[in-house]
Amino acid sequence: MPARPEQTARVRRDGQALRLEGRLDRAGATALWPQAQAQLDGARTLDLSGVEGLDSAGLALLAELAARLRQAGPVAVTGTPPGLAELCAAYRLDAALDFIGATP
Repeated sequence: MPARPEQTARVRRDGQALRLEGRLDRAGATALWPQAQAQLDGARTLDLSGVEGLDSAGLALLAELAARLRQAGPVAVTGTPPGLAELCAAYRLDAALDFIGATP
């Protein structure tokens, strides 16, 4: 039986910030979803400064987390991991990971 790869993405809570670290690819996003969901209550910031890279699955995770946080008020997104700007442009997301033109 092949060894399971170590989880390369992590999430932790630091005050009102939800700090994501590592690579947010399909495997990382899938592994982080339950952990991140459990830490959302009271968070106001998604800190991406520790994210090493992401793909469309990682972006989907971030956009969903931001949408859930927005239900309680404005969300700050800090950090600009490699690939984030390009993926946001491709999926028409703004700096707060909301769809461009979305109504408040």
